[in-house]
Amino acid sequence: MFGFLKRKIREIKAPVDGEVVALESVDDEVFSQKLVGDGVAIKPISNVFTAPIAGTISKIFSTNHAYSIKSDKDLEVMVHIGLDTVALNGAGFERLAKEGDHVACGDAVIKVDMNVLQQAKDTITPIIISEGSDVKSIEKRLNIVKSGDVIMEVN
Repeated sequence: MFGFLKRKIREIKAPVDGEVVALESVDDEVFSQKLVGDGVAIKPISNVFTAPIAGTISKIFSTNHAYSIKSDKDLEVMVHIGLDTVALNGAGFERLAKEGDHVACGDAVIKVDMNVLQQAKDTITPIIISEGSDVKSIEKRLNIVKSGDVIMEVN
């Protein structure tokens, strides 16, 4: 009777191949204490980072180490490639898309030289649902994934 009130589950997919781990295990308080939002992290084993949701690229940092995508459904997801990677000043990061582009889930956004990325504090990549997104609950899947596998379901 009230089916129209039921919220649709939104999927967030892995932007890169690797192992999904709990955000709390990330060696950076900003992420592990969820100061910028909730999510998971991936220990990447491939070098192309894609859109985890369909939407518009709302931000790509000038050093290309992080980007955000806003969906049409009040959900914004940030992918932060590695820890302290801003210190690399963009070295090893190649932008494959630009701010304002509409992307499908799985479209390539950033390509990384893994040899350069490994010079950062850590290659672990937090995938964060930005604060302000319309979220009631998050189901997280911690396992080995390929780019495009579901890593979170958001209600």
